[in-house]
Amino acid sequence: MTASRVASSAEAGHADAPLLSVRNLQVEFSTAAGIARALDGVSFDVRPGETLAVLGESGSGKSVTGQAVMGLLPRSAGAIVGGSITYGGIDLATRPVNDVRKLCATEIAMVFQDPLSSLNPVFRVGYQVAEPFRRRLGMGKREAWGKALELLRRVGIPDVETRIGDYPHQFSGGQRQRIMIAMAIALKPRLLIADEPTTALDVTVQKQIMALLADLQAETGMAMILISHDLGVVARVAERAAIMYAGRIVEIGPIREVYNRPAHPYTRGLLDSIPSAARSGGKLTPIMGSPPNLLTLPSGCTFHPRCRFANDHCRVELPKLRQPAGWASGHPVACHRSEEVLADA
Repeated sequence: MTASRVASSAEAGHADAPLLSVRNLQVEFSTAAGIARALDGVSFDVRPGETLAVLGESGSGKSVTGQAVMGLLPRSAGAIVGGSITYGGIDLATRPVNDVRKLCATEIAMVFQDPLSSLNPVFRVGYQVAEPFRRRLGMGKREAWGKALELLRRVGIPDVETRIGDYPHQFSGGQRQRIMIAMAIALKPRLLIADEPTTALDVTVQKQIMALLADLQAETGMAMILISHDLGVVARVAERAAIMYAGRIVEIGPIREVYNRPAHPYTRGLLDSIPSAARSGGKLTPIMGSPPNLLTLPSGCTFHPRCRFANDHCRVELPKLRQPAGWASGHPVACHRSEEVLADA
């Protein structure tokens, strides 16, 4: 499987055809206490040039989704046990891990949420940014170094001619994240997966990082999957949002519709918990309780123990994604009470 084969396969399709199509993806982890189903029937599409935000609390399955696409699940514990991940007509879920990683080296890239642990502490950043050009494109040392300088300038590293010889620990958190982004876009991927790209950064740097990603997308036309627990950070960047809870997508649709008229109680709870200037002086509205243990999921809807709309039906039957009655197409919700949630809003 080669990158050129995948690219030509993807380009042969219709312009609106998905670049990435995930269907009924199921991932399990083996633990000392038993088997944990980390993803349970996750499905979504990402089209060329589109940005999909994958949102939810910690432990909802967001990062596992990105790792599964990249072939980065821990070999000793995690495994895809069902579903498909189709990129350019090839199902990555059934390909050998090494084949998937070769593809990801040129076609799909990932920005990890902890740049300090993702960068090699014993190599200078210039060497790490230049490495893809040398290993994948066969460039000489001087040419690859020049490309690294260009990339680091592009992502806003100051005094780059001097700083390119520094080590990761000599940069701030925001600068390390920019270096990670430079490495991810080095070979102009068609899909970028950004896993919590603004975690632990102050508000000003968060805004700069998101603006940088948006600018790079506009320049290159790449698609993006933005993984985040912060609904506010991705609001102005993404076209669509997928809300995850306990390993499942519970609501997905155009981000403006999801934010303005959430049809799932969990989505509504996430939005209500965001501080707002309109509620100055008032109390925040948290979602009561905690996400469930994946080893002992509740019966029926996994959100029902925390849901004020739940009834006996919710406690018995697991809801599937469906269009609420009278609701526009393209915004399915996995909730038995979605009509009531919309009416209550």
